[in-house]
Amino acid sequence: MIGCSQAFLPPAYSLKFPQIPEHWEEILGKPHWKIEWINGGGKKSLSVSETLNIKVDIASSFSNVVIAMPFWPEKGIEAGVFKPAGAIFPFDVSSESLVLSWQGGIEAVLYNELAAAYNAGGDNSASVPRQPQYFDWPRFRLLFSDTSVNAEFREDPWLADMQNIALRIVQSGFDKRRLVPESRGSLNVPVSPGPWIGASPFSGPLFFEDSPVFPVRPTVDTWVSKEGILRCNALAWIFLEFN
Repeated sequence: MIGCSQAFLPPAYSLKFPQIPEHWEEILGKPHWKIEWINGGGKKSLSVSETLNIKVDIASSFSNVVIAMPFWPEKGIEAGVFKPAGAIFPFDVSSESLVLSWQGGIEAVLYNELAAAYNAGGDNSASVPRQPQYFDWPRFRLLFSDTSVNAEFREDPWLADMQNIALRIVQSGFDKRRLVPESRGSLNVPVSPGPWIGASPFSGPLFFEDSPVFPVRPTVDTWVSKEGILRCNALAWIFLEFN
């Protein structure tokens, strides 16, 4: 029906945004949002400070994504630093609305990583091309409540390397055993005790009584306090004070 009868579909969908984590708002206030989507004319983007009456004319002839990235320009935190919310069309359609969620942000990023890996020359020998529009998104969503999937991944999927997961799906197919977090260590950083909020909406704030020791991995993570922004990985860190 989507492919043959466009008259059944509304010309644009209103976006419903998720509630941001309380600890984000306590430290940073309400965010602006950068929204990205694809319509018949290609990739589109829009930055807004309010979330009321935002509509997108998403391409509806195949499964498609909308990504909404929170950012705080007055704090110098650009779009893409904090993890996004997202939605996949048509699975997140409710009447004439498209419902964004934090879990949908993971799926939307994986969708884009799958597209990038496929376009970069992934293995095209599969009987069904391993492109994101053919991926079984409803089944993938069930894995977030599947106790056979790694518990740390289910608690915070952003601890995983989504780019690597997408590449391996394109090369050899999907295997839920690959849904695991990156290996992590710890790093002592001479900053204030916090609280420190992470860029993932699934991670709680950190507060240290003594010398702060942050969890680190090969990927750079961002932590924010009322004093400034800390970016760190397993090898290095940098702290930038606000103002």
